[in-house]
Amino acid sequence: MSDAFIRTENLTFAYENDEGKEVPAVKGISLEIKEGEFVAMLGHNGSGKSTFAKLLNMILTPTSGKIYIDGRDITADDMTEDDMFDVRRKVGMVFQNPDNQIVATIVEEDVAFGPENLGIEPEKIRRRVDQALETVGMTEYAKHAPHKLSGGQKQRIAIAGIIAMRPRCIIFDESTAMLDPLGREELMSTIEKLNREEGITVIHITHYMNEAAKADRIVVFDDGQVFADGTPEEIFSYPEPLRAVGLDVPQTVELLFKLNKMGGNFNLKNISTEDCAAVIAEAYRKATESKN
Repeated sequence: MSDAFIRTENLTFAYENDEGKEVPAVKGISLEIKEGEFVAMLGHNGSGKSTFAKLLNMILTPTSGKIYIDGRDITADDMTEDDMFDVRRKVGMVFQNPDNQIVATIVEEDVAFGPENLGIEPEKIRRRVDQALETVGMTEYAKHAPHKLSGGQKQRIAIAGIIAMRPRCIIFDESTAMLDPLGREELMSTIEKLNREEGITVIHITHYMNEAAKADRIVVFDDGQVFADGTPEEIFSYPEPLRAVGLDVPQTVELLFKLNKMGGNFNLKNISTEDCAAVIAEAYRKATESKN
């Protein structure tokens, strides 16, 4: 029996086009995600990654195949509305546009919205709201109006609303796409904190390679299927296959790749800025010493 928190078996989804024909978007994907993992999902537009994510908490219903959440088959015929509600409590989702998730005119009221719908006692809701706002670094904005906040701040409020419901997994569906560089950096720090400190399973769908490099594992989608699955070091060590499916690599990897083409001998697994700078500096030091 698998110990995966999320498991799919031959998962398939097709949508109907304007001509009434079924178009497959997810094609027989079998995948496992363990509790506490930080998984980045990459793929060009139309690759199936966002569709796959929306199937995990039944925003979309699969055409065929199985989805297991915490060992339970959520695609079973005997699933009730209450059962589905329970699934969505375990697997929360943060979308690209935070305005689509913010429903109240005061920040703390918005964060309380989810727990209130769960029927949680007011005293517990108060504690959950305070803890969630503290987790995302937005305590001082509790009484503010959400529409007056920046994009990054709004996104953190949307995340706090999900955290207050105490999910075991949060899916970020291109949640950094509409943010400026500072907002993306702040949000990524929050995502890493949720995973590393709170133990929340994270699935992060992104177009930014530098964000994906922070994950424990990367799953690359292409044409509705899993094209590659491995650690960031494994995935980014081979830039050419990624380019073949319309993807790039982190800037650090690109730099080392180009230096290797010029005669260098750098390991492409040096993804972080610090590691990349260190190996280049060491190579320069050795080259200088050999000349002297």
